[in-house]
Amino acid sequence: QVQLVESGGGLVQAGGSLRLSCAASGRTFSIYAMGWFRQAPGKEREFVTAIDGRGGTTYYTDSVKGRFTISRDNVKNTVYLQMNSLKPEDTAVYYCAARRGVALSAVATEFGSWGQGTQVTVSS
Repeated sequence: QVQLVESGGGLVQAGGSLRLSCAASGRTFSIYAMGWFRQAPGKEREFVTAIDGRGGTTYYTDSVKGRFTISRDNVKNTVYLQMNSLKPEDTAVYYCAARRGVALSAVATEFGSWGQGTQVTVSS
């Protein structure tokens, strides 16, 4: 398993942008598909986006398409989530997760490693 540490969360006004980073330990980062999930207060954790091991294929939940972009740098062992045009409903704790294997997944139980989460708050 890999160890994951998120950073980049904070408070932003609606319409603003944030960039989250997730740094992974280990030397085999490229064999892991990576995902971002989020959990708002009183709600279940939900899938946001995922990227395959090579960074060539991505998948987004409908509510963030066109606003969020996932990317990865396999040299720096880091995955990023660029969030633009943020809305109050994007407010949540954001978690990055790693799934061994290059294929994409949107299923949280298929991800074996999780970061501690970073808070994103969007004010109206």
